[in-house]
Amino acid sequence: MKHAKRKKLEAKGWKVGTAADFLGLSPEEEAFIEMKLSLSKSLREMRRRKHLSQIEFAKLIKSSQSRVAKMEAGEASVSIDLLIKSLLALGASQKDLAKVISTK
Repeated sequence: MKHAKRKKLEAKGWKVGTAADFLGLSPEEEAFIEMKLSLSKSLREMRRRKHLSQIEFAKLIKSSQSRVAKMEAGEASVSIDLLIKSLLALGASQKDLAKVISTK
């Protein structure tokens, strides 16, 4: 957010901060969420690069299309290990995964 806009909002009584500030997340919780979202985004991008529909990918990992959609959306019910296993099923290497989780 631009400095001038922030000052204007604060002058009107608005509190400006990050989602982590609003939710009261610890640095560890914030990092965990960022990693999970990075894995979800990477899964969607890799699936699309392989020209697979969500249905085709779901069959590959013996799951459902709705579960794949939840994985790609970073839904809370999806575990990080499922995201990692799914990326590996698409051909991601350990080096690829390291790059994904180290990027903010």
